[in-house]
Amino acid sequence: MPATALLPSHGHAASHAAAAVLLALGAAAAVFPPPSFAAGAAAQDAGEPEGAPSRRPVLAPSADGASVLDERARLAWPRCVEGMQWTGRSCAGEARLFTYSQAQALAQARWKAEGVRWRLPRVPELRRLVDRTRQPAIVDPVLFPATPMEWHWTGTASVNTATVNPYNYGTVARGGSGESGLQAQQGWAVDMETGEARGNIGKGTRLPVRLVRPMP
Repeated sequence: MPATALLPSHGHAASHAAAAVLLALGAAAAVFPPPSFAAGAAAQDAGEPEGAPSRRPVLAPSADGASVLDERARLAWPRCVEGMQWTGRSCAGEARLFTYSQAQALAQARWKAEGVRWRLPRVPELRRLVDRTRQPAIVDPVLFPATPMEWHWTGTASVNTATVNPYNYGTVARGGSGESGLQAQQGWAVDMETGEARGNIGKGTRLPVRLVRPMP
C-alpha cells in the first residue's frame, strides 16, 4: 500500500509534509541499517563471525615460488615440510619426523642461523591451511604438494597430568614424588587431512613439521 494512502485527507499541505517525513525516514533506514544487521556486517568485516566458518586466508606463491604467502595473517609458509625440497614444481624427498622438543630446537636453530623468526605454527594458523569447506577437507595440492596427510606439530603446547600406560613408549613420561603413576607431557597437533586439532599428543611422538615465519 502506498505511504500516502495512510495519510489523513484533510489538506494537501499536511499530506505533502507527512509524505516528506516518511521519505526522510526511509532514506535514514537505508543509511543506518538495524543494529542486528550492522553488528553482523561488522563481524563479517572482522573475518570470523560467531558460529560461522572462518574465511580462508588469501594464499599465493611468493615471487620465487619457494613459499606460500598468507596475506591475511602476514605469514610465509614453505611449500614443503621439513626433509623435503622444493624442486620448482613439487616437493621431493622424504618428510622428516620430529619429537616436540626436536621440532622446537629446529625452529630455534634456524632462527639463529638465518636471523629470521622461524617458529612452529599455532593451531589456528596451521588449521587454516586445510580447506574444511570442501568435502572431503583438503590441503591445496598445488600450493603445498606432497603434504603428509597426518598430524603435524604446532607451537601451541600444554602439559597434561593424566596417568598414562607406562608401556606406551610413544610418549615422553616423567615421574614425580608421591605420584601414583607416570605422567605424560603432551602438546597440540593438527591433522592435515581433516583440520582436527588435539592437545593430547605425547611430546615424544614423532610427527612432520612445517615451520612458519613472518611475511617478508
